Amino acid sequence: MNLSRFQKPSRYIDSEYNAVKHRNGPASPRTVRFALAFPDIYDVGMSHLGLRILYGLLNSHHAVTAERVFSPWIDLEAYLKSNKLALSSLETSTPLHRFDVVGFSLQYELSYTTVLAMLRLGGIPLRTEERLQTRRDLPLIVAGGPCTVNPAPMAPFIDAFLIGDGERAVMQLADAVSAWKESGAGREAGLREIAKLDGFYVPLVHGADVRVRRQFVASLDDAPYPVRPVVPYTSIVHDRVTIEVSRGCTRGCRFCQAGMVYRPLRERSPERVLAIAEESLRATGHDEVSLTSLSAGDYSCLLPVVREFNRRYSASKIALSLPSLRVGAVSQDVLREIRSIRKTGFTMAPEAATERLRSVINKDFSAEDYERALRALFEEGWQTLKLYFMIGLPTERDEDIEAIPEMIMQALRIAKKHTGRFVTINTTISPFVPKAHTPFQWCGQIRHDAMRRTLQYLKEVLGRKKFKYKGHDDRMSLLEAVFARGDAGLAPLIEQAAELGCRLDGWSEVFDFDRWQEAMDRTGIDAAAYAERCYAKEERLPWDTIDIGVKKEYLYSEYERALSGERSPDCRQSCIGCGLKCAGENAPAPFGNAEGALSMEKKAPETGPEIAKVRVRMEFSKAGVLRYLSHLEVTTALIRGFRRAGIRFDFSKGFHPAPKVSFGPSLPTGIAGEREYLDIEVFTPFDIESYMPKVRASMPEGIEIRRMAVIPVHEPSLSTFVTRYAYTVSIDRGQYAACAGQVAALHERLQNGEALIVQRDDKAVDIAPCIETMEMDAANEETGEASLALILRDYETVKARVGEVVEAVTGLNARDLAITRTALYGWRDGWVAPL
Repeated sequence: MNLSRFQKPSRYIDSEYNAVKHRNGPASPRTVRFALAFPDIYDVGMSHLGLRILYGLLNSHHAVTAERVFSPWIDLEAYLKSNKLALSSLETSTPLHRFDVVGFSLQYELSYTTVLAMLRLGGIPLRTEERLQTRRDLPLIVAGGPCTVNPAPMAPFIDAFLIGDGERAVMQLADAVSAWKESGAGREAGLREIAKLDGFYVPLVHGADVRVRRQFVASLDDAPYPVRPVVPYTSIVHDRVTIEVSRGCTRGCRFCQAGMVYRPLRERSPERVLAIAEESLRATGHDEVSLTSLSAGDYSCLLPVVREFNRRYSASKIALSLPSLRVGAVSQDVLREIRSIRKTGFTMAPEAATERLRSVINKDFSAEDYERALRALFEEGWQTLKLYFMIGLPTERDEDIEAIPEMIMQALRIAKKHTGRFVTINTTISPFVPKAHTPFQWCGQIRHDAMRRTLQYLKEVLGRKKFKYKGHDDRMSLLEAVFARGDAGLAPLIEQAAELGCRLDGWSEVFDFDRWQEAMDRTGIDAAAYAERCYAKEERLPWDTIDIGVKKEYLYSEYERALSGERSPDCRQSCIGCGLKCAGENAPAPFGNAEGALSMEKKAPETGPEIAKVRVRMEFSKAGVLRYLSHLEVTTALIRGFRRAGIRFDFSKGFHPAPKVSFGPSLPTGIAGEREYLDIEVFTPFDIESYMPKVRASMPEGIEIRRMAVIPVHEPSLSTFVTRYAYTVSIDRGQYAACAGQVAALHERLQNGEALIVQRDDKAVDIAPCIETMEMDAANEETGEASLALILRDYETVKARVGEVVEAVTGLNARDLAITRTALYGWRDGWVAPL
């Protein structure tokens, strides 16, 4: 498949660094082929920490091979459909229907139609009942993730739901499926075995009155963690090392589903956090680490960990970032440490703009806390701030909405006072979505028309004040609310919407509410009625099948406290009797003198006189599927390889220090390169003979470092030196005759001094002077391929563009041809290679 036809081809390349290599071939009867399917595109799925954990964990199992499958973007999806090709795995291009287990991660309610679209594209019947009545060799369809705490809307499509933490549960699932495969028993027998496992809800087996208790990892330090995650080529949403410092939260925000379903709080020890950071940086070459949790600012060892991290990695310019911080957790000491390497952006989520409404949702900070946090932030030099608010919260009044712009203006005033300049404040407004297993699970979403009016009001007010506004699509929020608290009666709506082409509904470019409206009309399902529905206290809820450990009585008492505006304490300070029985000796406690212990781990880097630097030129090749990488992606892949090899390179100055690496003329996406070049400034001592094998071993398959040499510091840069290029273009047998005739005719015209005009940026440009030679070789009798050799030159103000030249010379689309740049030259008493 020629990936040049598709947007961001690097989404579909199967040879990323640290990806597990699999073989297509006969396997043991016990071997389980497991597809980790993420119902979104690669950029989002590869950012998900859970996927990274399960990929490493399953591939460590003796009887499992795990591969990744993502939703294709719409261009590749259309190609697969038109060519009757099945959605397949990245690692071995195995069609989805040939796996034993397909495990979906349900992170977001709007991904439900994408699950069905992937099943259909993978050649798998959508419903459990259909799969039971067809071939036995169809895969089991399993789902995990936060949405499984209300499995009802997707129950007809999913064979088994994994509820809760997946680290132990997924290994138990692998053992059960392996034994079932070896036994040769029927599909229904396999589901009955899975239903016996803790934390698995199997709709076909479990009755309506069953209570399935979630799986739970007691110790994060004892849980497996990926220290060699796959390193993507394309830029993904969270393109960095991610370390979960804690799981669960003690704050008790009443709108937050994650804060309830991931209780109790469990922290990873500071020693383990830093060990993961060290191993992961060495194995990936990333230049940023994110410390993540539901409330990173409440991690008991945050400051000592950040200080020790900077002490170890400041010389390497490895940046540290934190997710959105609770207003009350913003610390000037932490801010000072984070900014010492690189400012990575800062986000705060006030959620509500009045003290009264914050009491309703149990968001514990005051106006003074907010002002103090902003003052600390701007005193430490931040120029950009993101603020998140919700609208449509229970008991919301007009004054709560009107207070949002004023709260943002306050941030601007404080910024001007402490920085003396205008700062950028980005504001995101999201409609409240009531979720299962929260105190607000009994109340409905506000009416859709009211939601839309409020969003429009805030957009206009904030626009007049020149703030950057981002409002969540109200129609998406409506659908999210429908499925967050819906029942199995919604399955026909999901199925009908998928049939009409709904998928990737979280992407505004793809989302089509008209299709959803048509699906509602066809099924007779009133989505707004589901979203706005309020449940009575004694009513059985569609998700009562799932036991997250938190008592329903506790949740309702919190709902009543919310309506009366009463706050509840942080359960780290006082047990609030939620039902988990984690008080007393089981209570989560902060670690001891973390800073004292950590300071013994490593000596700080020695300081002294500046170390000498040298300039090294490298020759490398980009071949195979990596020809589909863009220039920026190649640059990133090489720099990460150098970091993995331990090369100590110099950095630029300023807020965003970058390695001092410069490249020759860039290669367009889809074109291979046999002899490409880069220059890098490194600290001495730098022994080429000892570094060469390290650098070669650190590169992904498809990039090879061919040669290295130290060059004079004042050597002309590659971008100014290189002005001549050699290319070969492969032409297949069917196109040879026409191309050969066209090449000959054009050659004669150019020899006669005729112009060759192309349109470039709406201007007519003569590229004839850029074509030095072109020669067509006869077709090879064995392969049927011919070869067109081109020598191109930059000419005065006109730069040679190989795609333009190839299309002008051959009359063919350059994206459909295999093009290789074979050499680069610059003038130094004759044409010479850069190295």
